[in-house]
Amino acid sequence: MIQQFPNTLRRAGVVWRSFATKLVLLLAILITVPAVLYGQFRSADIERTALLQRSVQEEGRLIAATLTPMLERFSDGAAGQIGTELTQIGGPGINVKLLFRPAAGPSTDGFFYIAASPQVSTDYIEQDRAELLATGIFDALPDTCAGGEPLARRYTNPAGAEEILTSITPVNLPSGCWVVVTSNASASFLGSSIGQPYWKTTQAQIALAMYLLLVVLVVSLFVDIWRNVRRFGAVARAIRVRRADNPSFRERNHIPELDWVATEFDRLVRVLNESADSIRQAAEENAHALKAPLAVISQSIEPLKHAIPSQNERAQRAVLLIEHSVARLDATVSATRRMEQATAELIDPPREAIDVSSLLLGMLKSYRDTMAGHQLHLEATIADGVSVRGSEELFETIIDNLLENATSFAPDGSSITVTLHEDGHQVILSVSDEGPGVPDGDLERIFERYFSRRDDDARTGTNFGIGLWIVRRNVDAIGGSVRAENQTQGGLKISLHLPRAPIPGAN
Repeated sequence: MIQQFPNTLRRAGVVWRSFATKLVLLLAILITVPAVLYGQFRSADIERTALLQRSVQEEGRLIAATLTPMLERFSDGAAGQIGTELTQIGGPGINVKLLFRPAAGPSTDGFFYIAASPQVSTDYIEQDRAELLATGIFDALPDTCAGGEPLARRYTNPAGAEEILTSITPVNLPSGCWVVVTSNASASFLGSSIGQPYWKTTQAQIALAMYLLLVVLVVSLFVDIWRNVRRFGAVARAIRVRRADNPSFRERNHIPELDWVATEFDRLVRVLNESADSIRQAAEENAHALKAPLAVISQSIEPLKHAIPSQNERAQRAVLLIEHSVARLDATVSATRRMEQATAELIDPPREAIDVSSLLLGMLKSYRDTMAGHQLHLEATIADGVSVRGSEELFETIIDNLLENATSFAPDGSSITVTLHEDGHQVILSVSDEGPGVPDGDLERIFERYFSRRDDDARTGTNFGIGLWIVRRNVDAIGGSVRAENQTQGGLKISLHLPRAPIPGAN
């Protein structure tokens, strides 16, 4: 349990550092915060609107109380006088409409539009009545006469201006029910949600616009960084496969603040390429510097061999040892040069289209005699025209080590199977033997440096454990992968998955 805790913390740290995790959290915050703030602001606006409504409704009651004495004296010819009084009572920005329902008559539910402040024409009153009718206010007036009703409705008057109906105040008299309707221009309640949903208010819409702009900026920032990183990945991939049109990191960078990062990446690639060239040049120079004196020594031995008497066995043996040592030194120098060139190719590997089918067939011919000497059978299934991006030296090293590994552990009389075929955009090369196989726990370890299968199973009795390590190193260098698996019928199978490439000049 205690050992699992650090692993859990490590996994949690990886998740937390993930770009996608932070983007999801940011989106969650961007969704949650406005909902919470909207609820808080809406609650505050409801309270403010309620206070405002009580204020304007109280104003309507005061107007009704002022008109009551005059309404008690109302007669059929007094409508004009009421209109004049209404004009004096109404204040700036306040519109008053006076409606009347007689106590007895042919229509006890009908209300008559008597007067308005400011004063308007008869045609205006008729149009205003039609607009009020559309709001449904007349449906509530019978109940209003029983006790009043708060009101907050918006409508457009005949002049085209928006008004807010703020209060309905009844005045019940023996002659009938008078209703004083007050309204205000919507500009008087600028910024208030009275008579409309809160989200329609000016401040809410401005806040929404600013929030959406913030969301767009934040999301675009993440998207730009994400796309720029992907462009960097594409450049790195192009450099790895050595495309002819290799772009630079700085050319593909679209974020000015990352110019210095792109410049450092380009400088790193340039330094690696220069290092690979320096290693190749040093390998050639060292080999030339060592081979020249070795050639002189080798040539100088010939006259000594003829000058030494045949009966002088000690001198003859010394010359043979010198000759043998010179040959070993020459081979060591050649091998060192190849290793240094291989190291340079790992840093800056060539990416030529290699006809692996022809290369593999040629190498298998030379291995048949060696395998026949160990009573081994070679079975090959090689598809024609299979090509891979890389270099011949890298592939020769890969194939040599795979065949030598299989030959070392294959028992006498068994078979070694080599297959090569294409699978989509990949080339699959596999080498199988019928040897003892590998414990499942060591299938990955056999590709580690100096790790070897059991020496007593090897044909040569010694195994240094670097052959398969070189195979994985070279396969990784050309962008491929390698895996080992035990076969059901016995033996080990090593499969290489390599990037396919067209053969130069092929149609």
